[in-house]
Amino acid sequence: MAQDAGGNPRGLYFLTDLANTVRDDPEAAAADLQAILERHGGPAFQLTDSDARELREATAHLIAILTTHDPDEAAEAINTLLDRYPARPRLVRQPDRPWSLHTQPPPTADLTHWLLSTSALALALWLSERGTCAWGECAAPDCDHFFIDTGRRTPQRFCTPRCATRVRVAAHRAHHASG
Repeated sequence: MAQDAGGNPRGLYFLTDLANTVRDDPEAAAADLQAILERHGGPAFQLTDSDARELREATAHLIAILTTHDPDEAAEAINTLLDRYPARPRLVRQPDRPWSLHTQPPPTADLTHWLLSTSALALALWLSERGTCAWGECAAPDCDHFFIDTGRRTPQRFCTPRCATRVRVAAHRAHHASG
């Protein structure tokens, strides 16, 4: 989990993947959550059922932030997490990757502390760099997935090009059907 100085929000992709998984399945199994951690280069935790429950509960804090569109409210929520779960930033270089910023929780910290300290730092960096809540929920009907807005010109509205295309095609068909 990291966000490098160039603004690459790798850690934020982890957050949206985790938030989408937990939102889609509030009882997501330890194996499913373990797979997300591994896919995004998270720490080598071997998740138990108890860990998975704690991770799902902690994810509720992140979902609350990802549904916030007001930068002041988002900053307040992020600062609250940073106060409760202090992050100790460290520059880390992983094989075949550039230097990136990671958090190092205290040695006695649990999975929840790691998740929330890392997440709060990644969200804080992204909010401060972008100056706005550069994240959101998909605007496509029947899709409520979160996304990270990496665009520079117009705000992103859809989680994937597939959802955007589906909405455009439906609008095009509706326009031609009415005309």
